[in-house]
Amino acid sequence: MNLKHLEYFRVLASLEHYTRAANQLYITQPSLTNAISVLEKELGTQLFEKKGRNTQLTKYGRFFLTYVNTALDTLEKGEKELRQLTSPSLGTIDFAFIYTLGPHFVPTMIQAFSSESGNENISFSFNEGNTKNIAQGLKAGKFDLAFCSFLEDEPDIDFIPLVQQELVIIVPNNHPLANCDSIDLKDTASYPFVFFNKQSGIRPLIDSLFEKVGVTPRIVCEVEEDNSMAGLVSINYGIAIIPRIWSLNHFDVKILPIHTPSHERFIYIASMKNKYLSPPIHLFRDFAIKYSKVHSLTKGNHV
Repeated sequence: MNLKHLEYFRVLASLEHYTRAANQLYITQPSLTNAISVLEKELGTQLFEKKGRNTQLTKYGRFFLTYVNTALDTLEKGEKELRQLTSPSLGTIDFAFIYTLGPHFVPTMIQAFSSESGNENISFSFNEGNTKNIAQGLKAGKFDLAFCSFLEDEPDIDFIPLVQQELVIIVPNNHPLANCDSIDLKDTASYPFVFFNKQSGIRPLIDSLFEKVGVTPRIVCEVEEDNSMAGLVSINYGIAIIPRIWSLNHFDVKILPIHTPSHERFIYIASMKNKYLSPPIHLFRDFAIKYSKVHSLTKGNHV
């Protein structure tokens, strides 16, 4: 069924006059007459009948008009909302990020982005999680963009390095290692560890660091979220390798840089390859890359 024909039908039903309806629609009267004829043929019924010099709806036309109004109103509403969603100044971004970035880095970035002229009315839907769950959300179309770790065997996801993030050892303040200023990972072999679980994007990197120094860590528990890990360490449940996050300053722990082995840890901005990204999503992605070049997550400027 031709959408234009439905629009013509609604205008004619409102004006009840072919000439006036054609003028309002900026088409010729024969074109309007033909369109209504085609529509009636498709429906198998007469929608209009003559009333003097004018025309009026038949009872079948009145019945059909209710549904046409609902359909066209819904389409118009959908078009309006779609334009708002994709407008460079009014769009909505479905954005996910790993727990590490929630307390400080993401909020300060969003504040900086929203304070720029033209970005005030761009809104966000925020989601936190581990990297594997975030990747699943990207592939399912749940998220437009994400800040997360890199994952192997995800050829459909585009990972762009965003910022470098320092890994540290945290220990309770009364721990024997708390007297150190930095640490060789081999020196932790005799102590129990609180570890990130295997769903965490950082877990493969941590495993590889222990392999480099030939140590098998004694894992007493696994967690998903950074602040939970810091809390367990603060009560002497174990020690941990963790990104140097902003909130560590609020826990009763000693932060020890790892001098051996050397390592690099990056946060990535991730999106699906070959997938359409609306103008506001492009705008935020470009902003995030520029912002992160200035606001590093390495020593002295933490998440």
